[in-house]
Amino acid sequence: PLTPVQKAMAKQMVRSVSTIPHFTVSDELVMDPLIALKGSLKAQFADADIKLTFMPFFIKALSLCLTEFPQFNARLSEDGNAMTYFDDHNIGFAVDSSAGLLVPNIKQVQNLSVLEIAEAMQRIVTDAKQGKVSSSDLKGGTISISNVGVLGGTTATPIINYPELAIVALGKIQQLPRFDDQQQVISQSVMQVSWSADHRVIDGATMVRFNNVWLDYLSNPLKMLSKLR
Repeated sequence: PLTPVQKAMAKQMVRSVSTIPHFTVSDELVMDPLIALKGSLKAQFADADIKLTFMPFFIKALSLCLTEFPQFNARLSEDGNAMTYFDDHNIGFAVDSSAGLLVPNIKQVQNLSVLEIAEAMQRIVTDAKQGKVSSSDLKGGTISISNVGVLGGTTATPIINYPELAIVALGKIQQLPRFDDQQQVISQSVMQVSWSADHRVIDGATMVRFNNVWLDYLSNPLKMLSKLR
């Protein structure tokens, strides 16, 4: 039989695909600048007993985008006639826990540093592995990230975490040949990213613009750092 967590997730997924008209936008992210930044910060985070991954950067960049595109940090009413916008960026991330798939969220990311996001993630992931994620960590999410690439997946079509309006799936990092500005072949670290959005309130052009800003922050991380408070 399904566990309670699996039953809840199954119900959530069925509700999402039967209620939300999904559409997907895919793109690629050149990771080399972010890899370099992560490497330069690794020792500093280790001093704080925090294992630094790429996810805190993805989450912080997403929060910066939500400030520019508040319609992604919102919820559509049950009857589809009204939108509720949220001030707080409560960004969820998928966790493969001992009890099954969970999507806890980090609260008020707009007010957090990359270090603070990493600390919150580490706490939540530790709790998930021990099967004791708090209900407060599972409630109130406004948008989500699924890092399927950590297990080896290249692309995915993510299902929106109802009643949120969008989700992004991250693929694995690959070394691929690309052309530079001088049309010379170079090796780059590339990640495929795939967004799913609620087509009732988010059109394709808006989704692409949102993605472009997000990718710009991540491929030019100094630009992202310049926006941090």
